[in-house]
Amino acid sequence: MQPNSANVGQIISPPVEVVARDSVGNIDSAFTGSITISLASNSTGAALSGTTVVRPANGIASFSNLAIDKAGTYTLLVSASGATSVTSTAFSITTVTAP
Repeated sequence: MQPNSANVGQIISPPVEVVARDSVGNIDSAFTGSITISLASNSTGAALSGTTVVRPANGIASFSNLAIDKAGTYTLLVSASGATSVTSTAFSITTVTAP
């Protein structure tokens, strides 16, 4: 899971994808539990909008409409019942400047 940088309020594109893996690192296509995504580091008090709870299809959960409302550097935390939580590497949300 590694989100791309985006602009304030714009959907992060391409969508953030989370892959459920089994104990040996293979995609766990049988995993159907809900996966939750949230802001892990959030020194600006930003809000994460969009669908933040997704059930995976074939072991992959796609968060297709996530956006953050303030400029800054963030990480995302992914969690699911019975699985180890994972934090993304840092990415930036920037302010759009007028031309």
